[in-house]
Amino acid sequence: MRRVDLRKSQNLFQDLKNIIDDACMGEVLVVLFEIGDFSNVEKSFAFVKEQNCELLNSLKFNQVDWTIVIKKAKQ
Repeated sequence: MRRVDLRKSQNLFQDLKNIIDDACMGEVLVVLFEIGDFSNVEKSFAFVKEQNCELLNSLKFNQVDWTIVIKKAKQ
């Protein structure tokens, strides 16, 4: 399990893709990012699925941050 802090990311989805690409098959990632406008939360669900990952959990961490827990699927 690896924790990834993307709160200061300028390009959330590109950075998340790079993290997922570098992850091992079956690895669990806890990803923290700023909510900004709420659409990024909804987009992250679809994005995770497109990257062949399983969304294990999603929750509001505090007033401005969101956490998703994903698992890179085995092929």
